[in-house]
Amino acid sequence: MSMRGVANVFFRETKAALCFLLSILVIPSQSSQQVLRIGGIFETTENEPISIEEMAFKFAITNINRNRTLMPNTTLTYDIQRINLYDSFEASRRACDQLTLGVAAVFGPSHSSSISAVQSICNAMEVPHVQTRWKHRIVDQKESFYVNLYPEYTSISRAILDLVQYYKWKTITVVYEDSTGLIRLQELMKAPSRYNIKVKIRQLPSGNRDAKPLLKQMKRGKEFFVIFDCTYATAAHILKQILSMGMMTEYYHYFFTTLDLFALNLEPYRYSGVNMTGFRLLNMDNTRVASIIEKWAMEQLQAPPKPDSGILGGMITTDAALMYDAVYVVSLAFRKAFQMTVSSLQCHRHKPWRFGSRFMNLIKETQWDGLTGRITFNKTDGLRKDFNLDIISLKEEGLEQPTRGTRYPYSKVWQKIGIWNSNTGLNMTDSLKDKSTNITDSLANRTLLVTTILEDPYVMHKKSDKPLYGNDRFEGYCLDLLKELSNILGFTYEVRLVADGKYGAQNEKSEWNGMVGELIDHKADLAVAPLTITYVREKVIDFSKPFMTLGISILYRKPNGTNPGVFSFLNPLSPDIWMYVLLACLGVSCVLFVIARFTPYEWYNPHPCNPDSDVVENNFTLLNSFWFGVGALMQQGSELMPKALSTRIVGGIWWFFTLIIISSYTANLAAFLTVERMDSPIDSADDLAKQTKIEYGAVRDGSTMTFFKSYRAHSLL
Repeated sequence: MSMRGVANVFFRETKAALCFLLSILVIPSQSSQQVLRIGGIFETTENEPISIEEMAFKFAITNINRNRTLMPNTTLTYDIQRINLYDSFEASRRACDQLTLGVAAVFGPSHSSSISAVQSICNAMEVPHVQTRWKHRIVDQKESFYVNLYPEYTSISRAILDLVQYYKWKTITVVYEDSTGLIRLQELMKAPSRYNIKVKIRQLPSGNRDAKPLLKQMKRGKEFFVIFDCTYATAAHILKQILSMGMMTEYYHYFFTTLDLFALNLEPYRYSGVNMTGFRLLNMDNTRVASIIEKWAMEQLQAPPKPDSGILGGMITTDAALMYDAVYVVSLAFRKAFQMTVSSLQCHRHKPWRFGSRFMNLIKETQWDGLTGRITFNKTDGLRKDFNLDIISLKEEGLEQPTRGTRYPYSKVWQKIGIWNSNTGLNMTDSLKDKSTNITDSLANRTLLVTTILEDPYVMHKKSDKPLYGNDRFEGYCLDLLKELSNILGFTYEVRLVADGKYGAQNEKSEWNGMVGELIDHKADLAVAPLTITYVREKVIDFSKPFMTLGISILYRKPNGTNPGVFSFLNPLSPDIWMYVLLACLGVSCVLFVIARFTPYEWYNPHPCNPDSDVVENNFTLLNSFWFGVGALMQQGSELMPKALSTRIVGGIWWFFTLIIISSYTANLAAFLTVERMDSPIDSADDLAKQTKIEYGAVRDGSTMTFFKSYRAHSLL
């Protein structure tokens, strides 16, 4: 064999050996586990060296590695970096360190300034940045390499506004902790211009958590519908101060925007009757979620105790649940990836990860039912869409039982009353009508403060030779009625007389006094008294069905009849009329005398036999003119008759006037001689209110006095 043949044989054998060796090396590499590293940057404080998001981050990775069906050929590992709070420079440096190690995604941190610093680095290096905290999104800012599992602030604001409209609140108070609260509640701030809602804005004191001065102002201002925008730790302190201020009653309705309200220890407030509502993102109805929460609680109870933050021991928070879901979303996205390698990146070289865009798109396309419900992302901005918020309300009895096989004991405090979806809006499972039908159940085993007023026979002091105390001091129809109501509804009561002794009226400043004022100021829970139902009172308090229906009755004395006197014939006409008639008679006589002097037709020759006589006379002298008027007034006439046209016109007018006067006088003369009438007849309450001659009185600050007072005010207008 030639040297060339030997070389070919050697080459073929060497190639076969290399192929065999390569096959031996490749097979184990294909069957070996692939490692996926993710990075977490978490902020720590002196009181909390390990944040709850970090614990949830590790908890999720441990469960994923234990569940081999999720990522059968991949082991999930992590790199954790801890930074100080508000240290954005350190956050940027730690993010670059993690990119050097080769991470497929970066989680955290939580503060807004640190988030922005890490986000800018991830955008430059094209590495997905996963966020689980609320962040104000700038519309013009281009951030394509991030997703956020926290609901968008505009959605939460719309959910709050829908709930306010459902409860028909017309006046609300918004109490916010920092300036970001005003951003989150923008839709609610626009409500006064769009809806008939009055919004009063207050801010919690910064630094210390002593909110008692603020709560005192709210109590004095009768602000009963309050929306608190604060963290769950602040909410826990606020609730304690509300209880100490005596504002934890059924008259108040508090709404907390924090999604961790369900995790607070609210056992001390369950039986106060207060209305408390909030949102819950966790899907507690799912059995798988309940089992994960139970595992979390078991691990947390075995961990060292932490400072009191208001969270019940072992209960998972929304931030922890979002971090848990975020790790699962990234793991599911990596499972869909094919032939994707994670390389080491250097921040100063500005060379991005070549698989970054592809992996980011896979994360945005991932859908999963996690602890916080269905998780889907908007591909354009990376925000969460189509999510549900459970509407929960504090209740006294445990109507909502835990799922079988689980041990989370906190659902008995809360009742799910509805769901708000980001697409479909609000859907309440219970109605206001159902609440009103069960109002009698809420009165059982309660003590009501009852205000009343002394009025026979409704409420009277009981006469006894022994000293009486409490409710035994009074008796009457209202006390008997109250006793029967307490026996039927099962409540106890304490009767107190109204402090100012008045029923209740409104002054010029729109302030109420009396029993109505005590009900409005919540100094009393119930008023049992002969209290008249009026339109003005019905606008501020609620009335039951009246046990007696009354109206304003007028009683006046009938005048005593008297025998007609000598001058009773003058009664049909008033003295003024008689004076005017006399003056008219004198005036007409004078006018007739003057006109008769001017007209030539009233002059005549007294000696008709002597036609050339220059002597003429006039019958209408001053005395004869007066006699003519008196004769016409007495309907008798006289021998004098006017001849001229002018005097006849004056006489005719006077005759017509006397005809009307005498006819009216004759028609009323008989009645005035037999029946005496009042000077100011009163036929209704309007007639009484219009006149001032007859004096009348009413109970001060009662319904009758309010009627006449308002009538006078309207008549003056």
